[in-house]
Amino acid sequence: MSKKILIIHTGGTIGMKPTDSGYRPSPGFLEHQLAELSRQWGSQMPEFEIKEYDPLLDSANFCPRDWRRIAEDIVEHYNRYDAFLVLHGTDTMAYTASALAMMLRGLNKTVILTGSQLPLCLRRNDARENLITGMILASEYLVPEVCVLFGSVLLRGCRTTKVSAVSFDAFDSPNARPLGTIGTHIRVFQHRVHAPEQASGPLEILPLENTAVATLRLFPGIDARVLDNVLQTPLRGLVLEAYGTGNGPSRDTAFLNTLRQATDRGVVVVSLSQCRQGSVSLADYATGRALMDSGVVSGRDMTVEAALTKLMFLFSQGLDTAAVRRQIGTDLAGELTQ
Repeated sequence: MSKKILIIHTGGTIGMKPTDSGYRPSPGFLEHQLAELSRQWGSQMPEFEIKEYDPLLDSANFCPRDWRRIAEDIVEHYNRYDAFLVLHGTDTMAYTASALAMMLRGLNKTVILTGSQLPLCLRRNDARENLITGMILASEYLVPEVCVLFGSVLLRGCRTTKVSAVSFDAFDSPNARPLGTIGTHIRVFQHRVHAPEQASGPLEILPLENTAVATLRLFPGIDARVLDNVLQTPLRGLVLEAYGTGNGPSRDTAFLNTLRQATDRGVVVVSLSQCRQGSVSLADYATGRALMDSGVVSGRDMTVEAALTKLMFLFSQGLDTAAVRRQIGTDLAGELTQ
């Protein structure tokens, strides 16, 4: 029996058209293109309906209330559709995928985010392939988690980061193997896919509110005053992009004292690695232990996108600082390697 898909069109390059001021969203354009595809495919076309946002958004304008809107639309239509394809701009797609993975509890249907580097209206584009492949995956496979489909890979959403502004393989999952590969054949590695959640009730949205969090990348010679400015109230959480396995300037007492003062007053500082691959282990080197002794906690092998949205999510649950620090190292949605 054919599955019925809801396509949630939030905006992004995939449905844009060129204007004098650059590419802009074009309302109704995507629906027209899909109608053309339906005429070409005939009975091969999966059954679908489109929910197009008004206004359509460039993903650079996304914020947590937009994540909430997508989650609410999935929940509202959950019993009417078998799978969900979310069309989204590439710039912040990894943040949205990470947020939705945290927010949706009791998910046992496929949710795929996709978009494109070039708009569908151009003669040569990646939009058509991503759209068609996304529809096939949603209609023919069960992948009951939030995923990103782009180019040649299907990735776990909360392990995903954008790695290229020019390649059709724009996304990668540096510390987690893909859930599927796209070539002459579509292959889904079911042993890597989460089992459907056994929820006692309906699909639930857990809160994720806009929270004062930030990220700071270490560099040689960083001034403690820069760190101090970033850590000022109302900041509640900081993702510190450290060196290697979580190392920092252990000889800079002003820097370490600034960190300690912030963590003592309740700011949660999470250490991630600037390296694309690998995990933070603060106890490996004296330069990492100095951060740990200053109250910094390890984010292990999370992406920056997952760590930032996880901080927002944990604070939104009403947890105190100690609980947030503990939960950073607990896998909630597949964002950490077990």
